[in-house]
Amino acid sequence: MIYAIVNIRGIQFKFIENKYLYIPFNCEMELGTHVMFDQVLFFYKNGVIKIGSPFLEKIKIKVEILKHVRGNKLIIFKKKRRKGYKVKKGFKPKFTKLKVINFLEKK
Repeated sequence: MIYAIVNIRGIQFKFIENKYLYIPFNCEMELGTHVMFDQVLFFYKNGVIKIGSPFLEKIKIKVEILKHVRGNKLIIFKKKRRKGYKVKKGFKPKFTKLKVINFLEKK
């Protein structure tokens, strides 16, 4: 099993080879394109562990952008007691679906 932990816009995600992953929506990523992530914090391959300080410079991850989707509705409810103030709003967060293609290691 091969996996890596990657930093994307300040959030860490676990990438497993040939698996799908949902990250927060990024409008700069176009559908069907391949993207390389190079901010790899941790890498595991066949019992060998590599930890970056802060990033591993010789490892990159190639992913394919599959589609942009909307998640489940989140409800935001605000209330102040004894004031008659209640506000109920909701929204659906946007996500980008990725498929991990491969891990590129430089020797």
